[in-house]
Amino acid sequence: MGRTSRKRSTLANRAIVASAALILGGGGLIAVNVYASAGEGASGSPPGRTWNTGTQMSTIDCPDVGNELPDVPDEARWEVDRELAAMDTQITDAYQQFADRKDEISRDPNLAENAVLGPLKAKRTASIDRIATAVERNADRPQGLDGLAPCSLRADDNNHDGGGYGAGDSQAQDAGQDAGQGNDQGADQGQGGDQGADQGQGDDQGQGQDGGQDGDNGQEQQGNGPEASDFVDIQSVQPNVDRPRQRRGASRGTFSTDCGRNENGKFNPDNVIVAPGVSNGAHHMHDYVGNQANDAFASDDDLANGDTSCRNQGDKSTYYWPVLRLQNGTAENDAEADGGGKDQNIGEIQTPSQVTLKFVGNPTGKVTAMPRFLRIITGDAKAFTNGDANANASWSCTGFENRQLKDKYPICPDGSQVVRSFAFQSCWDGQNTDSANHRTHVAFAQDNGRCPNGFRAIPQLVQRIVYDVPPGPGFAVDSFPEQLHKPVTDHGDFINVFDDNLMKKVVSCINGGRKCR
Repeated sequence: MGRTSRKRSTLANRAIVASAALILGGGGLIAVNVYASAGEGASGSPPGRTWNTGTQMSTIDCPDVGNELPDVPDEARWEVDRELAAMDTQITDAYQQFADRKDEISRDPNLAENAVLGPLKAKRTASIDRIATAVERNADRPQGLDGLAPCSLRADDNNHDGGGYGAGDSQAQDAGQDAGQGNDQGADQGQGGDQGADQGQGDDQGQGQDGGQDGDNGQEQQGNGPEASDFVDIQSVQPNVDRPRQRRGASRGTFSTDCGRNENGKFNPDNVIVAPGVSNGAHHMHDYVGNQANDAFASDDDLANGDTSCRNQGDKSTYYWPVLRLQNGTAENDAEADGGGKDQNIGEIQTPSQVTLKFVGNPTGKVTAMPRFLRIITGDAKAFTNGDANANASWSCTGFENRQLKDKYPICPDGSQVVRSFAFQSCWDGQNTDSANHRTHVAFAQDNGRCPNGFRAIPQLVQRIVYDVPPGPGFAVDSFPEQLHKPVTDHGDFINVFDDNLMKKVVSCINGGRKCR
């Protein structure tokens, strides 16, 4: 048990940073009205660990323009993506300005509007105009985008979604139901629903006990999150996973691909799907397994010709997700770099103890082959401010995977490891390998297991990542700075680069009810 120690090709040199060395403005937090008293942490937390209990952190809340662009001509796609990435940087810069001037703003609340939100609105208005102009060169000018320019300041009251996933979050529930069918290890992925999220929040007393379980080594929590209230003892969560019923004609087989755990340390803060051609397009660091050519500038040809960490060399797909870090005062050598400390992602990156990549079938019928270079994003890196409509990650612990959390990190008992899992969209529109908002070309199955009209079932990627971390609330995933490292922002990315023969095998195994590797 304990933190992972290893050499890395891109993030190898570490140093213990002085207390608060990377904390924005002496805390990295924007405290509003309420401050914890000296020495006060989560109830029952050990000395030396400072949590943000009793402190409301503020963040910049901006409408997501990308989600409002379902139709963008191919000719304008690159320019639009570049401008959307620029808008993310604008938010990051505004968040930094707010953090740097928090003392002044606390004395003069109007300063937030005049010095931060007003200039941010002007920059966003200009970017939105450039997006509309790019689209207009090849199609009708999009209407209504100007209303998305203003941003607001909001406090993190840790109740942004009313205590869990709402009744309208059918996609996340569908994904959870889909995932359960392919999990032979009993680690049902992507499930939980309303009951689990609500129960997972726990009560104040339970969270205080969680803090008491923290096995830290006397280091102070740094950066801009998470808070103690973002964690819950998994043992206080009631079982909430229901396996979907397999219907006659279901495709019951599985295909597993072994692509390692990123032992070779491939990291970067790019996202070639969302922000192609833009360095640090993610503003957080990604773990990569599979294709080793993936960065912001990778073309389909680059991926096709890249090396792969997958045991089966016919799988050159790329699988990536935000890294998980220990909040233990240890700095990686990205502490002063984009995607790392410059974007409020600090702490010791953890290599997973296990990564399982499994493709499963559909509970109502056969699956068809994925097209090569199909791109799928599951979850929403901005779910804390966007809301949970596209959120789709689950958190649990080994031995307790019938209890899934959506918007809380789990505190696992001794001998149990943290599990994060994703069940990707399992339906494809039959035409496109990507879409303007990177979502509408794929979909989750409906409640009855069938794909929506116009979509066809494809092998569903179910991804399970396990970490051996010290017990207690001392870890977090990387995130955009303004997302405050909330667990609901977790997400996964996938580009299919299976060769044709291997994809045929995948489909044959799944439709034939076999278990293959």
